[in-house]
Amino acid sequence: MSKLKVAVVGCGSIAIHRHVPEYAANPNVELVAFCDLNIEVAQKLADQYGVKQVYDSHEAMLKEAKMDAVSVCTQNVDHAQVSIDAANAGCHVLCEKPMATSIEEAQQMIDAAKANNVKLMIGHNQRLMPPHVKAKEILQSGKIGKPLTFKTTFGHGGPDSWSIQGKDTWFFQKDKAFVGAMGDLGVHKIDLMRWLFDEEVAEVAAFVETLDKDADVDDNATTLLRMENGAIGTMAASWTYYKGEDNTTSIYGEKGVLEIHDDPNVQVVVKLADGTIERYSVGAIATNEAGGQVASGVIDEFVDAIANDRTPSITGESAMESLRTVLAALESTKSKTFVSVATIK
Repeated sequence: MSKLKVAVVGCGSIAIHRHVPEYAANPNVELVAFCDLNIEVAQKLADQYGVKQVYDSHEAMLKEAKMDAVSVCTQNVDHAQVSIDAANAGCHVLCEKPMATSIEEAQQMIDAAKANNVKLMIGHNQRLMPPHVKAKEILQSGKIGKPLTFKTTFGHGGPDSWSIQGKDTWFFQKDKAFVGAMGDLGVHKIDLMRWLFDEEVAEVAAFVETLDKDADVDDNATTLLRMENGAIGTMAASWTYYKGEDNTTSIYGEKGVLEIHDDPNVQVVVKLADGTIERYSVGAIATNEAGGQVASGVIDEFVDAIANDRTPSITGESAMESLRTVLAALESTKSKTFVSVATIK
C-alpha cells in the first residue's frame, strides 16, 4: 500500500519525544508537514526529519498540504478546533489527551469524524502498555475474583521539567491548559481503570489543588472513585513527585491482589489468598524518564486502524467518558460534594 501521509500540529515535547519519532519509525508513514504557532519550533523539527512543509497556521496547512492524517499535539484548549478542522478537511485524526475542555467540544469532534467518514483516536496510551494489557487478561480470567477496591497513581516532577518552554510552559496557564495534573495524568489513569474494569465510573469525590507549582491550574489531584459494579478506589495524579515518576496500580479482589509496577524487570505481580505468588515480566511501561526509548504504541495502533479500515482501540466516544469523569472531579472540588459522573453534560 502507499504510505500514509501525516502532518503534526503542535511541535512541543509530546511531538518531539513521542509522535514524530514513532511516525518516523513506522515504515508505512511519510511525514509531510509540521505546524506550530512558533514556526521556528516547527522548522527545527522539520529540518531534523527532512520535512519540507512548515506552517504556523493549521488552517493554511490543511488548505495547502496534502495529507491523509493529522496528529493534534497542541495546547489543550485547541485540541477540539484543530481536530474538527482536520476531520472536515477529510483527514483522520489522532488527538492528544484530554481530548477537549467540555463534553460539548468532545461531541463535536466525534460528530465531525463521523460526518467525514474519518477515524478519530485519542492518545490514551496507558491501555496499550504491556503490563496493563497483561493485567486486563488476568482480571478477565477471574484469578483474583471480583475486584473490590483499588488504588492507582501517576505522578512525576511536572511539565516544567520536560516541556520545551520550561517553567513558562503552557501547561501551567489555565487559558491554554484548562486543567493541570488532573487532565494531564489523572485522565490517563481514569481511562485505564475504565478499560481494565470494562465499565464506567459512577461517582467521584475529589481534591484538585495547587500545592507547590507557580501555576493557575492544579498540580495535584486525589480522587475517590466508585465504579458501576460498586468497587471503590483512589486515583492520585501529581506534578510534585520530584524524586521520580510513579505509574502504579493495585487491584484487590475476593481471591487476591493484582499489582502493576513500573519496574524494568517484573511489571505484574499476582498475590493470591492461598499464598501463591505469580510474577510476570512483559515489558516496561513507557515513561518520560525513558526519553521516548520505549514506544507508546499509540502511533502504530492509529496507523494500523487506518490501514485496515477498522475502529481504533481508543475511540472518541470512550475518551469522552474519561473526560466526563475529569469534569466530575473538578465539579466535586468546587462543590465539595460527591458528584455523579452521568450528570456531567
